[in-house]
Amino acid sequence: MTVRIYKPAKNAMQSGMRRTGNWVLEFSPEQHKHLDPLMGWTGSGDMHGQVRLKFDSREHAVAYAEKHGLDYQVIEPHVRKPRIKSYADAFAYKG
Repeated sequence: MTVRIYKPAKNAMQSGMRRTGNWVLEFSPEQHKHLDPLMGWTGSGDMHGQVRLKFDSREHAVAYAEKHGLDYQVIEPHVRKPRIKSYADAFAYKG
C-alpha cells in the first residue's frame, strides 16, 4: 500500500497561511470511483481513501509510515518567495 506525505498548500480563498503547518499522510486510491446511476453520487469500495492523518512534522509522518510497513512518497512543499512591497510604490511615478 502506498501513501503520500505532503504539506498542504493554502486555500485560494485564504490570504494567510493558517492551517498549512501540518503534514498530511494520505493513502493512494486502490479502486476507481464509480457514479451511482440512480442518485448521481460518487462511490467507491476503497475504505483507505477516506483516511487522512495529520502530523506536526515530516519526520513523524515518515516514522508512522515506516512503523506500519507502508511504502511512502514524500512531496516537498513549494516555498514562496515573499514580495516586499511598499504602500508608496502604488503611487510612484513610473514614467
